[in-house]
Amino acid sequence: MAAMENPSQLIDARIEELGDWRGEMLARIRTLIKKADPDVVEEWKWRGVPVWYHAGMICTGETYKKIVKITFAKGASLDDPSGLFNTGLDGNTRRAIDIHEGDTIDDKAFIALIHEAVALNTA
Repeated sequence: MAAMENPSQLIDARIEELGDWRGEMLARIRTLIKKADPDVVEEWKWRGVPVWYHAGMICTGETYKKIVKITFAKGASLDDPSGLFNTGLDGNTRRAIDIHEGDTIDDKAFIALIHEAVALNTA
């Protein structure tokens, strides 16, 4: 990938490159993040991980063979009344949502989590 490509273009390329449910889910997550926070900044870190920032890291969107993992940098400090977090629950800081093929995500609850992460970063 060309060095001149911006992070948003690299994320677009990753979604297209995946070409399966993982790309569709990553695109959906990205849309929800942008809906929740129109001022979000997209970055491309660690050789290919989309990262979303607003006054600090909000979350990452990693793709693996069988899951899409959305890791919230300060997830342990976020209220998760809908129980979206399903992994990393024993960690001190991060919390993650592992999404498998066929899983659905509660848009409203996810947007609320993004709002809360942004509020924590800007507090």
